[in-house]
Amino acid sequence: MEDNQRRTIVTGALLLSNIMAGMDGTIVNTALPAITSDLHALQYMGWIVATFLLGMAVATPLWSKFGEHKGNKVAYICATTLFMVGAIFQGMAPNILWFIIARTVMGIGAGGMNTIPFIVFAEIYQNLRKRAEVLGLSSACFGGASIIGPLLGGFLVDTWSWHWVFYVNVPIAIIAITIISLFYRNSGQQAAGKPVDYLGAALLVTSLTTILVAVQLIGTVAWWIVALLVLIGLALLAWMARVDAHAADPIVPSRLFKNRELVIDFLLFVIIWGSFIAFITYIPMWAQGLLGLSALLGGMTQIPGAITNFIGSELVPFLQERWGKYWIVTAGASSIFIAFLGILLAGENAPFWLLLAMGAFEGMGVGLVFNILQISVQTDAELRDVPIATSMGYLLRILSQTLMAAAYGVILNNQLFRGVKTHHGITMTMLNKLSNAETADTLPRALVPTMRNILYSGYRDIVIGAIVLIVISLLIVIPLGWHHHLANAAKD
Repeated sequence: MEDNQRRTIVTGALLLSNIMAGMDGTIVNTALPAITSDLHALQYMGWIVATFLLGMAVATPLWSKFGEHKGNKVAYICATTLFMVGAIFQGMAPNILWFIIARTVMGIGAGGMNTIPFIVFAEIYQNLRKRAEVLGLSSACFGGASIIGPLLGGFLVDTWSWHWVFYVNVPIAIIAITIISLFYRNSGQQAAGKPVDYLGAALLVTSLTTILVAVQLIGTVAWWIVALLVLIGLALLAWMARVDAHAADPIVPSRLFKNRELVIDFLLFVIIWGSFIAFITYIPMWAQGLLGLSALLGGMTQIPGAITNFIGSELVPFLQERWGKYWIVTAGASSIFIAFLGILLAGENAPFWLLLAMGAFEGMGVGLVFNILQISVQTDAELRDVPIATSMGYLLRILSQTLMAAAYGVILNNQLFRGVKTHHGITMTMLNKLSNAETADTLPRALVPTMRNILYSGYRDIVIGAIVLIVISLLIVIPLGWHHHLANAAKD
């Protein structure tokens, strides 16, 4: 078989990872109301989302190092297998503890399954233009799967059960693993002779996990316990920084954070993605819990955003020379701001069409921001640091989603527990049923308006939190955009 044919086949297999990643996010969000209702786990929403993202976050740099030492072929197969096993056990979950553990395993696998392909693309496509075409195809696969996900998820939940939204990953993962096993050939391993930074890796995982647990416990334990856990997590991160400063092959090189432009890119990724996670997680639940719509219609709230996300991403090459990085980020963040503000102003009775329209604004903003910042991370970094900077941008993005998912879970729980305590006759079990359109019909009709008001108060506070983050990003990026505009005008 010719090398070009082999490369095309391998590329097709790796694109299946983008399909699984794109589909998983939207298909699971569609099924969340049914999952939380069936497993009596509405109060664990933060954990359901956060543990998957945490697994991705802490595993991302570890998988890339694993690929350097053992080969990308082995790393991809192991990661995708772990993703598949996690999916199977989530579908089998009899209780919320089982589900969360399996979700974490799936997230760890996703960390490698999502990042290794980009490393392989850089390896097998030396021509930058061809590589850019493949990355565009990868984005299209992710976006297309994001559109299919809500429809497929809603259909599976309404027709069979939520368990099937996880089982659909199994045949796709098997095909990808088989093709990579047969057709992909490893290149040389750059770090094969360097000692593995096991201590740095252990400190990274432990510190991030400790901080996440602290965030999730806010409001449920004494404040000093939360503060102590945060301090321990930060101390472990500081220890990791000292270890990596002397490591031959550090997990997180400190030199990345001495690059001002790169640090700004990272900061914007962290803030904007912390806001973005609120929309894709809670708007489908808003449609089902507050409007009483089916899982299928709840999932459809994500479709306009998936379409405009792709459009926004494709607009960046045309806008980059005219506007520059910071004005494009400003436009994207403003679009996300409009999405959240529109829903907040509409209130509890926001119509379905408005959720769709605001989803389009959200998607356009995310498409603009992600593409330009992804390009900026690679161009602002030194040439030798491009792979590391790309991986770090992904890590910080996922970590931001992880921590904010936990924070949003705490915000929701506080309002739910307050509502149950204030309104006699309403229980957490009843609120779990309200979040699923099918079980909501079994609730006492007289109490449904009050329960929806309780649920709305939680969702409203989450939207407010997301707006605060977007405003912070605008306060950072607008002065930078204006400064660069004046600097360019002075040159002219």
